[in-house]
Amino acid sequence: METDEFFTTEEKELLFSLYRKLLQLSGETLLKGDFKKLKTHLINTIQNNHIQRDIFGLNPVIKDMQTAVIVAEEIGMKRASILGLMLHDSVRCGTYTAEEVQQSYGEDVAGIIRGLIRVSDLYSKSPAIESENFRNLLLSFAEDMRVILIMIAVRVNIMRQIKDCVNEDARQQVANEAAYLYAPLAHKLGLYKLKSELEDLSLKYTEKEVYYHIKEKLNETKTSRDKYIAAFIAPVQKKLEEAGLKFHIKGRTKSIHSIYQKMKKQKCLFENVYDLFAIRVIMDSPLEKEKLECWQAYSIVTDMYQPNPKRLRDWLSVPKSNGYESLHITVMGPEGKWVEVQIRTERMDEIAERGLAAHWRYKGIKGETGLDEWLTSVREALENSDSGLEAMDRFKLDLYEDEIFVFTPKGDLFKLGKGSTVLDFAFHIHSKLGSKCIGAKVNGKNVQLKQILQSGDQVEIMTSNTQNPKQDWLNIVTTSKARTKIRQALKEMAARQHAFAKETIERKFKNRKIEYDEATMMRLIKRLGFKVVTDFYQAIADETLDVNSIIDKYLEQKKRENDVRDEITYRSAEGYNLQQSLPEETNTKEDVLVIDQDLKGLDFKLARCCNPIYGDDVFGFVSVTGGIKIHRCDCPNASDLHSRFGYRIVKARWAGKSQGTQYPITLRVVGHDDIGIVTNITSIISKETGITLRSIGINSHDGLFSGTLTVMVGDTGRLEVLVKKLRTVKGVKQVERN
Repeated sequence: METDEFFTTEEKELLFSLYRKLLQLSGETLLKGDFKKLKTHLINTIQNNHIQRDIFGLNPVIKDMQTAVIVAEEIGMKRASILGLMLHDSVRCGTYTAEEVQQSYGEDVAGIIRGLIRVSDLYSKSPAIESENFRNLLLSFAEDMRVILIMIAVRVNIMRQIKDCVNEDARQQVANEAAYLYAPLAHKLGLYKLKSELEDLSLKYTEKEVYYHIKEKLNETKTSRDKYIAAFIAPVQKKLEEAGLKFHIKGRTKSIHSIYQKMKKQKCLFENVYDLFAIRVIMDSPLEKEKLECWQAYSIVTDMYQPNPKRLRDWLSVPKSNGYESLHITVMGPEGKWVEVQIRTERMDEIAERGLAAHWRYKGIKGETGLDEWLTSVREALENSDSGLEAMDRFKLDLYEDEIFVFTPKGDLFKLGKGSTVLDFAFHIHSKLGSKCIGAKVNGKNVQLKQILQSGDQVEIMTSNTQNPKQDWLNIVTTSKARTKIRQALKEMAARQHAFAKETIERKFKNRKIEYDEATMMRLIKRLGFKVVTDFYQAIADETLDVNSIIDKYLEQKKRENDVRDEITYRSAEGYNLQQSLPEETNTKEDVLVIDQDLKGLDFKLARCCNPIYGDDVFGFVSVTGGIKIHRCDCPNASDLHSRFGYRIVKARWAGKSQGTQYPITLRVVGHDDIGIVTNITSIISKETGITLRSIGINSHDGLFSGTLTVMVGDTGRLEVLVKKLRTVKGVKQVERN
């Protein structure tokens, strides 16, 4: 195949334009002969017809070259990243091997290519990757951050090129993924310019009307906005010049996505969003005078315009972990309008635009402790999580969180996510300290575990040897590290409790000289309504079940089984027709759930987040392991699953009649704390056929009570009847299904 046939006329012009720009951007870092060898390698790959256009019809060579320009110009990476990006398709399709590339260009280039090929393999089947694969990517590439930076650049370029794409489904998937995975990743790495572009383009493709409405409004108000910015800047500029400072000032309109988020958060129209722009004062200061001159500029601005002390953000004294340094203040400008002013130096502005890539140039990658901390926290969250989806949700939250800085009594400084509690801080220091935490002294005052910490707090953790982690601690903590440690501790405690409960039962059997039969006990546990043995032992450990009562029921079970066995008329095996019995056996079982296109016999599980039962409106969600999880249509997670993973949703409906299977349902009951109310509630449940009370927990306070009941029920019809009857109990004000 001739090279010319591979490019359209427009693409040829674009190719030479991009080639000249790339040479200009990276020429000084390239070794002699790099571009000549690269050109030969690419021509060979094209002539062998090894590389093809992607799902959007984009030319792979043009696409890689556009991305290389972004990598060089907007992120600041040079030779290895550019060559790795341009050659990875040639290695992936087999024209060259990684070893050949290593010999020609070095190990750095070959290492980046190996990382990019793993990305290509994941994207080969779909234009968007699932969070489980993204999790694996981060774990694989945490060794070389350049691959992650190139991934962001690739996504920015694709988002720029697909505005006229006819494949709407593919464009929607790519746009959603850009907002959900890549924008927060760019934010955490300090690539604010690219992060804003990803968010804006995603909004443009997913909510077109909103995007163009805000864009038109910005165009309409541009003249008045520019006039206001000029009026605000003029006196500030004069005062700064009089102080002998070197600087330049620019006004920056906030991104369309940022404005839309403010409209949603403040529940207002475009006209009512007051901070549509920010003023940036960029100082030309030597390194040793940066902080001094930034604070001097701050003093001049706040002398002229009244500042809002609650809106001061000082990232000069303690920079963000991604290297971001700046002073942010909000002041009252002319006409009574609030204006955000950002004060930083040229060096800080370059880091803000180019992120960690620029930061490495000043500090060196080995000295970048913030990067190491971030990679450690990402690895911890991903490696310790039970599911990929859960991990990505936590990871997404961690990416968006701002940071707070708190001190120990000795003055050691610790960095946590905004919203972190005393309990988060305790687990951040050490898991043993967290497990024994009973509270803290914050700035000398005693506070509870759930106290939210603020930047500058001095925290002394208080412990007790009798303290153990509780289930509700998971609702108190906000960091993934603390949640992981609490879950691990709860699992270990539960295992110890279950072992102790089993030992207690067996000891009681031995004391009463009763033979313990495991099979009989398992049948009794099932008859009592427990779906798993661990729940039964937990009930023993919690003392909601009495061991002596269990032994009495065990003896009854044993006697009943013996009586039934005595009544059986034993027949001779001779003449017994096995074939006649088989059809009856297979016909008695019928699928209770029909999934997707009338499919039966599929492996499915009921989701624990909403506990669906027979009769509920349900849908299926294809999990990463291949099985199907059944959720209620009104599940708290339903809207999130539909919006993010619509391609993994399948239809599901209940079939036939309920076949006697019982499902656990939790009811929340609230009312007046009258005498005997618990007895009345349990009495009603015990009289209902086909319903078993599994557990009950009641809390009373100031004459009111609230509690949860867990019952085993066969279908929604029986459940509705029970709820109606419970609402008639004197004192009960509210009964709701969780």
